[in-house]
Amino acid sequence: MNLLSPVSELMSQDLISVHPEDHLSVVQKIFESYKIHHVPVVEGDKLVGLISKNDFYHLLTSDNQKTVAEILAEAPVKSIMTKGLARLEPTDRIDVALELFKINRFHAIPVTLEDHTLVGMLTTHDIIKALAESRLKTKE
Repeated sequence: MNLLSPVSELMSQDLISVHPEDHLSVVQKIFESYKIHHVPVVEGDKLVGLISKNDFYHLLTSDNQKTVAEILAEAPVKSIMTKGLARLEPTDRIDVALELFKINRFHAIPVTLEDHTLVGMLTTHDIIKALAESRLKTKE
């Protein structure tokens, strides 16, 4: 893996997203149906937030007056999404992404255009997978 390559070479592009007004039941179905840990929140094609699986399940297990079913049916995505996210642009280099992962405690960075149009997501899993594949190539 070339650390000077753009993140667009590693990022996932086939994303599943939600709208801020969607109920959390939609997020639950996504986490149960797909092997993902982060769901971008978009209005149109613009990134406005992110929900991690950890944050989602923390809400469901917190001491709350409502039942899980009530929370899922009533609470909108915007009530728990993380805003003010770090983000990358497709042309940013992989080494820049690694530095962001190193200094922060998150495992996914949305990739957007300058106008915040979501075009991909880079995760620590994407980096690990690329490292493993490049290691296998060097052994051949």
